[in-house]
Amino acid sequence: MTAVSWLSLALLVCAVAVVIGAEWPRINERLGLEARRKRERDHRKSQLTLLRSDTDEFAASVERDLEQLPTLDESDRRRN
Repeated sequence: MTAVSWLSLALLVCAVAVVIGAEWPRINERLGLEARRKRERDHRKSQLTLLRSDTDEFAASVERDLEQLPTLDESDRRRN
C-alpha cells in the first residue's frame, strides 16, 4: 500500500470515530443500560391492570375517617 492509501484509511477511521463520538448520546439512549431498564419497566407496566372501585363508597369511607379524628377546641388552641 502506498502512503496515500494509508493516509486516506487513517482519515476514514478518524471520521468514523468523530461521527460515533457525536452520536454517542443517541446511541447510548437506544442501546445502553438505561434503555434496557426503560424497556423492562415498560414491559412490566404493560402487564398491569387498572382496578376501578365505587368512588362514592371511597368518599364515604374518607368522611367517616375524618369524623373520627380528634379535634382541638378553640379554648385548647389558646392554651398551646
